Amino acid sequence: MASVDSTGSSVSGRQRSGDLLHAGLAVALLLGVWSVGGLEVSTGKVSFIEAMNGSTVLLPCTYSSCIGIKNLYFNWHYNNNGTMEKLCEAVIHIEGVEPKVSVYHERVEFVGSSKSNNISILLYNITFEDEGDYICFARNPKEKNRNHSAIYTLIVVDQMKEVDTTLTTIIVSVVGGVIGLVIFVMVVKALVVHFLLKDDEKNKECLVSSSGNDNTENGPTGAKADNKGTPKA
Repeated sequence: MASVDSTGSSVSGRQRSGDLLHAGLAVALLLGVWSVGGLEVSTGKVSFIEAMNGSTVLLPCTYSSCIGIKNLYFNWHYNNNGTMEKLCEAVIHIEGVEPKVSVYHERVEFVGSSKSNNISILLYNITFEDEGDYICFARNPKEKNRNHSAIYTLIVVDQMKEVDTTLTTIIVSVVGGVIGLVIFVMVVKALVVHFLLKDDEKNKECLVSSSGNDNTENGPTGAKADNKGTPKA
């Protein structure tokens, strides 16, 4: 009986190990799907912008979620030396329905659209005091309140930097010169070939003409013999 109990205990232990393994795989799979399809917020490939004092800038932000949204909450904040100032906020109840945005800054305008997953804003008449980090935040209750944020940095300048185009001009000039030289060589080559072919045709015509003249002067073979006088008897 002891041996039987030992065998049964071993089988039961294996079953528990198998169940734990399956449970672990299921959890890992769920976590993988969750991470892939989770809410993400993006301010684009370039996370900063340089703009002139007094101009208007677009602060871009988009959201994405593979499993969709419901009552998506979003807001914009400005990091004013460690103090977070809320610029606007809203809730997108379902996809495709435009939100009613509450704006808390007189120079901010919401220009996004839920139809394109866009929650961007405009900042008018910027000053040097507006320079700094702007945070776009979103939270999706459909994903158990999963949230994500992205930072967009504004740099305010007196005037835009002039880009030195000397190197670009040199490269374009060299490439243009090479292309022009190649075209010139091809044209010269085509003209030379054309004149050579024309000379060959003239030479062939001269040979044919001279051969015809020789045959006319000499006449048919034996013609001179026929024109000889009849010998006297």
